[in-house]
Amino acid sequence: MRLLLDTHILLWALAEPQKIPKKTRTQLEAAENEVLFSAASLWEVAIKVQTGRLALEFPLDELSSAAEGMGFLELPVRAAHAVGVARLPLHHRDPFDRLLVAQAMLEPAHLLTVDALLRQYSDLVDLVIV
Repeated sequence: MRLLLDTHILLWALAEPQKIPKKTRTQLEAAENEVLFSAASLWEVAIKVQTGRLALEFPLDELSSAAEGMGFLELPVRAAHAVGVARLPLHHRDPFDRLLVAQAMLEPAHLLTVDALLRQYSDLVDLVIV
């Protein structure tokens, strides 16, 4: 199964894995699953760090290599993903979350998220209950 991590889950996996429920951690560690992180998540983190809305426990420029070190694969943002956002109803207005949903639907991959609002978009959105 292909799994796409939302930004919260990605940051927790890297810095606070104890926040991730055991079932989800098992999914992330299963050899048969391909775990993806989006370049959009790094963009979101960069903006939040720069504006003071987020503090990281490690340098921002190490985020991608830390994720890859855990066996996660980077999912670049492609034109089809960006255009896919325009096809989504406005259930949610966060541009990063909407891009992640579009990526999950187009790849396809199961988007692991803590944001219950995103479930309205697709059965590919899996809510992680913490």
